[in-house]
Amino acid sequence: MAETALPALVEALRRLPGVGVKSASRMAYHLLQHDREGAVRLAHALTHAVEGVRHCSLCHTFTEEAVCPTCRDPRRDRAKLCVVETPADQAAVERTQAYAGLYFVLMGRLSPLDGIGPRDIGLAKLFERATGGEVQEVILATNFTAEGEATAHVIGEALKQRGLQVTRLARGVPAGSELEYVDLGTIAHALVDRRSS
Repeated sequence: MAETALPALVEALRRLPGVGVKSASRMAYHLLQHDREGAVRLAHALTHAVEGVRHCSLCHTFTEEAVCPTCRDPRRDRAKLCVVETPADQAAVERTQAYAGLYFVLMGRLSPLDGIGPRDIGLAKLFERATGGEVQEVILATNFTAEGEATAHVIGEALKQRGLQVTRLARGVPAGSELEYVDLGTIAHALVDRRSS
């Protein structure tokens, strides 16, 4: 059993984005050699998160409660709904402090080549939320990748047919970039200068 524990740890760490065999091995050796307490804390935190974190019933982001704190906040502008691909993108928009509306997190983007279609990213739930009567403007804040643009186009066309105002982040966000890695000033300006989609 002890002979398979280290390879299993390396393989588990390789599941993280951008982590190859060498990086995973370094992490595993570091934790076992220098920070066993940290390894135990990491294992506990992962177990706790996997067991306790779920999707918000309204916006689909990660939360430990049925409805996330953002959706429960009475100070948020309920007439605006910002559509993002991931919780990390939502956090990036929030850090700008330039937006005070609500969100819908797709948990992905359309990618027919990868077999990801409208059902896989919850478009029906988004359309239901957007057309529930409170939302007046939907801000498409998907990434400026080919898949993000295609996702924004599909969502925009569907929502316009339902009579909603649809805007898209301004092009201040570099093409091919992901919001999580864009500087906050650029995201803030893109929100302020958004355009009709």
